[in-house]
Amino acid sequence: MTAAAIFVKTPGLSPLKTRLARDIGQAKAERWYLQAAAAVAELAQAAGLDAVYWAVAEANGQSYPAWTGLPCLPQGNGKLGARMARVHNTLVARHGASLLLGADAPQIDHEWLRGASQWLDKPEARLCLGPARDGGFWTFGANLVIDQVRWCSVNYSRADTCSAFKRAMSGLGVWQILPALTDVDEAGDLTAMAAELTNLTSPLPRQRQLLTAQRESQAED
Repeated sequence: MTAAAIFVKTPGLSPLKTRLARDIGQAKAERWYLQAAAAVAELAQAAGLDAVYWAVAEANGQSYPAWTGLPCLPQGNGKLGARMARVHNTLVARHGASLLLGADAPQIDHEWLRGASQWLDKPEARLCLGPARDGGFWTFGANLVIDQVRWCSVNYSRADTCSAFKRAMSGLGVWQILPALTDVDEAGDLTAMAAELTNLTSPLPRQRQLLTAQRESQAED
């Protein structure tokens, strides 16, 4: 079975969406982030996964009200690669397969996650990857424990992160590549996010709320 972990930072405890905050203000950026995280949680649950967790960055962040609706996992210490390795390997040990998600691409089609879960729920070694349009990735999944060295050999938050990450994981199994999406990092990405939300055939309630809020914001501008 496949479980998902949504990587989140807690408002007031860690800086988050700093570039977006510079564009639209800290309060609006934090509000968008929490709405987006809730949308990702809703769609992950709608995908019928074995379990959905918040992977919380801060040791004292798990009691934050927005994170109380799902079980929490600590990301732990270290850079992003080490934290992803820790959460991924924990989920594989508990459930058999893992999908790691961010909170900044709420326009995921939940049927993609359902299909990825079914892909990973096989005895042979399998991996899946969802590229982001900025060169990163919006999800990674696998049904095997992966040595932390591979995760930490990648430079993250770069235009070549996705390709470098796939190379680092080469030779481990068969790949499934999911559609590319826009990660929201700055104000200009919100328009692309809204377009991708519009293209969903069956958007969920929180996705529709995000789209409505974005259209209202554009109308005000």
